[in-house]
Amino acid sequence: MIERADISSLLSQMRSLRAEMQSGVRQVELPSLQGALPGPGGITQADKNSFATLLKSAVNSVNEQQKSANHLREAYERGDAGVDLPQVMIQAQKASVSFEAMTQVRNRLVSAYEDISKMPI
Repeated sequence: MIERADISSLLSQMRSLRAEMQSGVRQVELPSLQGALPGPGGITQADKNSFATLLKSAVNSVNEQQKSANHLREAYERGDAGVDLPQVMIQAQKASVSFEAMTQVRNRLVSAYEDISKMPI
């Protein structure tokens, strides 16, 4: 029963993260969809700040996941009674998945930057 509760909480956390990311993406995309396409310098400071804030919060979230996984792993290694192996493994997998997702986002951003830098002016 403990594993079922952990899986349910993990799924609910994943759903809430997905909802946050989708709402964050929409916030970044909506200002550029209004009116005509932005010309040179058409990206406002608010757009830059919202994207930077979204990216920074995502990196911080990944960092917190990894810290939590390390803390649980160390507690398990010390033999703390309140920490069991399934808990440690679930947290380690959450940290791994979030890090992999952040790596994919970084790779896509680098690829987009390279594509833009190769465009003729």
